Amino acid sequence: MPITIVAATEAEILPTIRFLSGKGFDIQGNKFQLLITGVGMLAASYAIAKHISHQKPQSMIQAGIAGSFSEQYPVLSTVLIKEEVLGDVGVDEAGEFKDIFDLQLADENNFPFRNKLLANPYINKWSKSGLEAVRAVTVNEISTKADRILQLKNRLAPAVESMEGAAFHYVCLQEKVPFLQVRTVSNYVGERDKKNWKLQDSISILNDSLIQLIQESL
Repeated sequence: MPITIVAATEAEILPTIRFLSGKGFDIQGNKFQLLITGVGMLAASYAIAKHISHQKPQSMIQAGIAGSFSEQYPVLSTVLIKEEVLGDVGVDEAGEFKDIFDLQLADENNFPFRNKLLANPYINKWSKSGLEAVRAVTVNEISTKADRILQLKNRLAPAVESMEGAAFHYVCLQEKVPFLQVRTVSNYVGERDKKNWKLQDSISILNDSLIQLIQESL
C-alpha cells in the first residue's frame, strides 16, 4: 500500500515531488501518492477522508509551513506535531473564548479527542529524526490581532499555527491510518507583511526534512 504525501498547496512540497520523480518513484503508483487538499479545515477534511476511503494508504505524511508563537521556534525551524488543538471553534464572550467543550456541545474526551487534544499516537516512531515534537493550533482565520494571539497562547500554549493540521489528525485518527505532520516556520504569528515572511527558504527547509522523513519511512 502507498504512502500518501499531503499538503494544502502543491508549492509547499514541489521539491519533494521532483525528488521522488527523479528517483524513479511513480508518485501516483503503488509506492507514493500525492494529495493536495486545498487550504483550510473544510477542504482538508473532505479531501483526506475521500482519499483514505478510495486509496487505503499505508500511512500519510502532511507537510506545510506554519506561523510560530515565540522565538523558541524561530523562523526556518522545523517541528513535528505531536498534538493538535482547535483554536476558534466556539464563541468569544466578553473577551473570553469558550470552545465547544467548554460549552458542553462536545465531550473533550470523546474519541478522537483526549483532553481537547488530537494527539498523534505514532509520534514516538519519529523520535530519531532529531526534530522536536510540539503542540499546534489550527485556526480558520490566520491570527493577526495582538489580543487574539495572546488569548491563544495563554489558553492553549501552542508552538505553531496552521489552517489544516487538526483536520489531518482528526480524519487519520478516525480512520486508524498512521500519520505524521511536519511544519517549517515561515513567519511569526501576527506578522502580516509577507515581505518579512521567509516563504521560499522555509519551503526549501521543509522539503529537506520531508525527504529525510520519507526515506526513514521506507
